[in-house]
Amino acid sequence: MGIIDHVGFPLSDYQASRAFYGTILEPLDIRPIMEVTPEETGKDAHCGFGIEKPEFWIGTGTPLSGVLHVAFTAPDRKTVDEVHARAMAAGARDNGAPGLRPHYHSAYYAAFMLDPDGHNIDVVSQACRIVGTHGA
Repeated sequence: MGIIDHVGFPLSDYQASRAFYGTILEPLDIRPIMEVTPEETGKDAHCGFGIEKPEFWIGTGTPLSGVLHVAFTAPDRKTVDEVHARAMAAGARDNGAPGLRPHYHSAYYAAFMLDPDGHNIDVVSQACRIVGTHGA
């Protein structure tokens, strides 16, 4: 069980951001799972992305001031590379090309992108191979 059930924030262009996140999160098997309309909420539209349930929400409303940092887990380095390439093709700004970040730890492989609102989006694989045997 994780420590956060879900997170959400408003963006300046809901439709453009929905398309952006739909494109870049696809290699992670993260997709739009639920949408709610302004008629349903009485105010704003929201789209929840996830694998089994909506965990990452974007919406309409007053965009945040400042920069949010969100990190998504990738199963491997190839997927980190693919998400970064998709983000660049979708108009993101590069904020750190795919590569090892040994200052975090030796297997931390990540890429950083700025979404259309300038939020720092990180995709990271922390997979590492443990060498050795138990009891040795």
